[in-house]
Amino acid sequence: MRPRAAAWVAVPLGSLNAAFSLLSLLLAGLAGWSLSRYLEEYTLPSAFLAVSYSVVGALIASLRPRNPLGWIFLAVGFFQGFEPFAETYAKYALITNPGSSLPDGPLMSWLYYYTWVPGLSLAITFVPLLFPDGGLPSRRWRPVAWLCTAPLAIFVVLQIYLWPYRGRIPPHKLGGLIGDLSDLLGPLFLVCGLACMSSLMFRYRRAAGRERQQIKWFASAAAGFLTAVVASGYLPFGPIIYLPVVLAAPLVPVAVGIAILRYRLYDIDVIINRTLVYGSLTATLAVIYFGGVTATQELFGPLTGQEQQPQLTVVVSTLVIAALFVPLRRRIQVFIDRRFYRRKYDAAKTLEAFSAKLRDETDLDALSEDLVGVVRMTMQPTHVSLWLHPDPALTGKKKRADIRESGHHD
Repeated sequence: MRPRAAAWVAVPLGSLNAAFSLLSLLLAGLAGWSLSRYLEEYTLPSAFLAVSYSVVGALIASLRPRNPLGWIFLAVGFFQGFEPFAETYAKYALITNPGSSLPDGPLMSWLYYYTWVPGLSLAITFVPLLFPDGGLPSRRWRPVAWLCTAPLAIFVVLQIYLWPYRGRIPPHKLGGLIGDLSDLLGPLFLVCGLACMSSLMFRYRRAAGRERQQIKWFASAAAGFLTAVVASGYLPFGPIIYLPVVLAAPLVPVAVGIAILRYRLYDIDVIINRTLVYGSLTATLAVIYFGGVTATQELFGPLTGQEQQPQLTVVVSTLVIAALFVPLRRRIQVFIDRRFYRRKYDAAKTLEAFSAKLRDETDLDALSEDLVGVVRMTMQPTHVSLWLHPDPALTGKKKRADIRESGHHD
């Protein structure tokens, strides 16, 4: 398919997915949902996922139509958008406002039960397995690809079995073979996801240059999104903790779009470096702050007889954190550069030393030798040669001076 023809197909599909997300938010608003319920029901995160996957999928499918990841992204966006739409539609038509004019409420209640399975299956299996060029790492990964189709087959079986009930029996109350298949989805997703993520490690070891940068983009975004999901599930901060999932939802599709379309591809090293530095800095300052406040409370609480921390202690702790920010950031930056970016750190130190020598050295031959040495140490090329371009202005002045000394005039 040519890019123009692919765009005529991809853009309407992406628009349809976005429309499903917007309609789900609208129906939830008509049902009187609060912001906390939007977050708890995952309606808002699903909308962000659907829109981001659809937009990036439409871009990739339009510009790189031979890469299947664009079309896979559009499929993920469809299921991520349709599942909350079917759920809010069914709840509004059958529970919130049974007498409404919305038709086919039971049909929608049947559709939304397992509609999440294909989207999640494609996102955690085929996306990392086919990233970044759309092909398998090697022929040995074909059994893994076939294994990843098992959740899709289970989805079809469950949906067909649930059709006569039209949503009247919750899936977790089903027994026998259907109940066992429903319970098998979780472990199967885990096995398939780990196998497909390991394919990225296999690619990274064999890759070089541009492909390594692409894998860095994907791995960094996936780590950020998984961190937000795990935090939302285990940290006891109420529904507001789901907001990081909303903010982290576009990370993976945006990173994949940058990697495949190769827009500012090499900025990932700077992003990873800054994330490591400021993440470590934030964690360290938080430990120092809360540790200082807790220690002060334990020491002076029995002496003063006050259960609450005095305001002076909080102010002093804040000033200490502000004073430690800059020096601590520099130390963490140096440590991370030495530990994770050793080659670049050594190159930076070498260039810094050469710059200091450049200000004092006047011998051109010595500077030429030093420059060649610096290039060999920092860039490690197979061959280095230095050619000094003559300055025409200086050459002309030298010729005129030679003519004056010889007594000849033009």
